[in-house]
Amino acid sequence: MPDEIGALRRMKAPTLAEMEVMAEAAYARLPERFRAMCGNVVVQVDDFPTEEVMERMEAESEFDLLGLFHGVGLAQGYGTQTFAMPNMIFLYRRPILDYWAEHDETLGKIVTHVLIHEIGHHFGLSDDDMERIEAQAG
Repeated sequence: MPDEIGALRRMKAPTLAEMEVMAEAAYARLPERFRAMCGNVVVQVDDFPTEEVMERMEAESEFDLLGLFHGVGLAQGYGTQTFAMPNMIFLYRRPILDYWAEHDETLGKIVTHVLIHEIGHHFGLSDDDMERIEAQAG
């Protein structure tokens, strides 16, 4: 029992950079057809959403949003715009960690779930579609 307590005391939440690596690995495991909808997406991990994002999304707390897709998909003309900014997926580390602490899921599974849902909602996929993609991502 003392070894387990010591191991728990040494556990630390992943840093922004570590969670970004985790998110990029999760994204790479998504089906190619699904990733293709995003173009050359950039995954960025921030501790919390900005004030502007919170206002736009009508969030009551900085812990309300786990992630956000910002951009234009291929179906909406991504890649045809000369000076288009890259598509971005923002993951919010502290709200994700808070969610993780309250649920019986691995952190990697939560990060994958958030990625799929941010992309899926942006492109109008159904919850059933996103569940199938999540199952394929492992």
